Amino acid sequence: MSATPALFPAIDHARVYALPPGVDFPHLLAQGLLDRLAPLPPQARARVTVLVNSGRMQRRLRASLASHGPAVLPRIRLVTDPLTLVGAAGLPPPVPPLRRRLELAQLVDRLLVADPDLAPRSALYDLSDSLARLFSEMQAEGVEFDALDRLDVSGHSGHWQRALNFIRLVQTVITPDTPDAEGRLRAQTMALIARWQITPPTDPVLIAGSTGSRGTTALLMQAVARLPQGAVILPGFDFDMPPVVWDGLGDSLSSEDHPQFRFQRLMAQLDLTPAQVQPWVPCAAPVPARNRLVSLALRPAPVTDQWMTEGRALRDLDAAMADMALIEAPSPRMEAQAIAACLRVAVEQGKTAALVTPDRNLTRMVTVALDRWRITPDDSAGRPLALSAPGRFLRQCAALMARRLDGQALLSLLKHPLCHSAGDRGPHLLNTRNLELHLRRRAVAFPDGAFLRGWGAAAECADWADWLAHVVPPLPDPTARPLADLVSEHLALAEGLARGLHVGTGELWLQAAGKQALVAMSELAREAGSGGAMTPADYDAFLTAYLQQHEVREAVNADPRVMIWGTLEARVQGAQLVILAGLNEGVWPKAPDPDPWLNRRMRADAGLLLPERQIGLSAHDFQQAIGATEVVLSRAIRDSEAKTVPSRWLNRLTNLLGGLPDQGGKQALEDMRARGQYWLGIAASFDRDFRNIPPDPPAPRPAPAPPVAARPRELPVTAISRLIRDPYEIYAKYVLRLRKLNPLHPTADALLRGTVLHKVLETFTTAAPAADPLAQLLHMADEVLDRDVPWPAARALWRARMGRAARHFLDFHLSQPGAILLQESKGAMALPQAGFTLTAKPDRIDLWPDGRAHVIDYKTGTPPTQAQQVLFDKQLLLQAVMVEAGAFPDAGPLPVARITYLGLGATPKREEMDVTEALNATTLTEFEALVRAYMAPDQGFAARRMLFMEREQSDYDHLSRYGEWSMQDTPLVLPVGRPEKDSLT
Repeated sequence: MSATPALFPAIDHARVYALPPGVDFPHLLAQGLLDRLAPLPPQARARVTVLVNSGRMQRRLRASLASHGPAVLPRIRLVTDPLTLVGAAGLPPPVPPLRRRLELAQLVDRLLVADPDLAPRSALYDLSDSLARLFSEMQAEGVEFDALDRLDVSGHSGHWQRALNFIRLVQTVITPDTPDAEGRLRAQTMALIARWQITPPTDPVLIAGSTGSRGTTALLMQAVARLPQGAVILPGFDFDMPPVVWDGLGDSLSSEDHPQFRFQRLMAQLDLTPAQVQPWVPCAAPVPARNRLVSLALRPAPVTDQWMTEGRALRDLDAAMADMALIEAPSPRMEAQAIAACLRVAVEQGKTAALVTPDRNLTRMVTVALDRWRITPDDSAGRPLALSAPGRFLRQCAALMARRLDGQALLSLLKHPLCHSAGDRGPHLLNTRNLELHLRRRAVAFPDGAFLRGWGAAAECADWADWLAHVVPPLPDPTARPLADLVSEHLALAEGLARGLHVGTGELWLQAAGKQALVAMSELAREAGSGGAMTPADYDAFLTAYLQQHEVREAVNADPRVMIWGTLEARVQGAQLVILAGLNEGVWPKAPDPDPWLNRRMRADAGLLLPERQIGLSAHDFQQAIGATEVVLSRAIRDSEAKTVPSRWLNRLTNLLGGLPDQGGKQALEDMRARGQYWLGIAASFDRDFRNIPPDPPAPRPAPAPPVAARPRELPVTAISRLIRDPYEIYAKYVLRLRKLNPLHPTADALLRGTVLHKVLETFTTAAPAADPLAQLLHMADEVLDRDVPWPAARALWRARMGRAARHFLDFHLSQPGAILLQESKGAMALPQAGFTLTAKPDRIDLWPDGRAHVIDYKTGTPPTQAQQVLFDKQLLLQAVMVEAGAFPDAGPLPVARITYLGLGATPKREEMDVTEALNATTLTEFEALVRAYMAPDQGFAARRMLFMEREQSDYDHLSRYGEWSMQDTPLVLPVGRPEKDSLT
């Protein structure tokens, strides 16, 4: 075989090239490679291997090479796959990450059981994840467990000693296993480097785009740079930084967060000086003056005094910042709208634009804001699987296994687009709607299989209801069982709900999100044997955390001119406008994740990465992105909680500019803010347009007067007090026929408490008396509470209240001279002259020995006083009139001796009133006058006419627009409905 032509000339040191911040790295990488390949034969291209840091870099490099015409392309691989290189060692497959995570979760679970004060149980999977990352990092950085044994923790708190003891214990469990993916990668890399030292490859090998932040990658970069035909091309290398500053970056404890720290460490390992790092191609940064300014602004904290010396030498600051804007929005929402406006104008001008930010909430808001112009950005991140339709459906099913089925959870599942998705979706939604209305009307808290089948038979959808009752689980079993059983049960539930009355699995595993969900759940089922036993509640929490680790990239018709990148993609520069958004502390840079196992000093002593590493990488991404030709910097001054702190890099930049008034820095900063304010003004104009809509004038206090034919001709006695106090409620309920929709998730409210009390007393008074009436009453209370109140806390509270009121009730009940004549029996009394019927259903009517009646009503609240009964609360007075008129068939016409409100609330109270013929006559006369008054065409039903308290709320306050008018306003009679002459047509 003929010798491979040399791509690089021979040199006596490691070969490292670089490109400055702000350039289009893939484009210039391709240009430099093609320039060096030009004198070589075409087949030489196929012998070149280029290792890049990301899939996006790989795609862009291929596209840049292909744009120069048809030719043989080099091998372009990811730097994390050394098996693509000739001579790489083949090793056994690594331990799957999920298996490792499940194994560690079992160990952490035992730790939390032994030491509950260490962390809440909800942190179980977060702790196991952090422990898995620690072990993976140790393997990637080549740190043996012996290094942890040498750590001196005598000066630290006892927590760190306990953490080390636990890590040593875990070590004995996982060491016999094959290495993790990071450990396998390092072993392959080390074997490859050892082989290269014996037999270096003759073909060119290049590594491009990586900063060498991880130990394994740094080792491979060092080895490639030393190869006869190897080279490393660094992104965003600061050619403007003086050698003395480079020399000061050697201490990781003080310089880890500097954007160029990793390059300094690589040069030190290769015995290179910054001067020996040459440009890959002769090129200048898009804005060299800006790069010099940013380089000075990002100097390490110990040498920021250089601002005062080197800052005076900066020139052309106005030109450097001419194409920059600084948006300081009052809120994240306004920031998103301003960014969307920038992107919209860029599209209109034919530019390519990229939004660079680690803040996914901000990118979602920008995406929504762009939708008003039908612009869909090309988002590189996708979205978490847990937030996709299949992810949400699987999480809802898992929650169903852990918690008792309630109406809200059931209907959320039934309305999910994947439920019953194999066919007949329309009838399914109709049945779901009818079931929801039934659940609301009946206030069913926890529907079970028997309830569903009974309703289905009555609603003529027995097959559908039987399917649902068969699929949904019964009462959850809180005991722990094998993870494999839980996964199998979970998948059976999800697929059963998805298929409905048909076969298959519906659309659950279709589309991009469904396919990714199937991959994730199949992996979980495969590795479930390593998960031990879990309770359904633990499985629910684990599944959410597990699905959050998977991402879905769904195919969308995105606009190729608008891109959303994470900070890593900032190295793949290729946009004419770059927007750096979310520049606040805690966002960009993100606050380092807390490490519960090793503190910062322990990590440094063990040779592990420091928490500041991620800040340094973010700083490098910032330096890369801000070097673009046209840049917008953006942040929100406040978030949803408090004022924010500007990103440390933005703070440095603005402080440096503000301190250079003689060089034009202060004016340049003011111009940047003015350009940012322009975009904020555009964003605010959207809100301003809505605010300029003429305001709706305040509504008057209504007193609607419907046609007489539409007014109610029958009311129960319980509605008469509302007719007096709030006539508008009668109008809304009986004329408009509007009823308050009961909540989907019923609660233990006052209405249910009253219903339960009435059932208890009715059961007691109809049963045969026992020797111990108090015990009998409380026993019956327990039975009714167990049957009708599914909330343990409410049962206990109401049982205590009934216990306090029981003796008061028995004192009253046992002291009554007569016998119970009727309970909960309906009756009606017609008023022919008024054309009206009054109905009632008394709680209890007793018949005294002298033939007179005693009308009784039970109250769980405070009973009305006698004055209130005469003027407003006429329920029992009207029932007394009805008894004397013979309105109740089971009683016949009887004289009434007394009416009694028996209050059985927190403070038992009795309100009694003796009834006379004169009182009955007056009550009937006043009631007939009230009915005739509201049958007059010009009589309106005034809102909140005579409420007991002004703060009392009505179910119809929103309809009457209460709040736009006050109780002091005069009601305005408003004729509503058709005229009387058209009422029958």
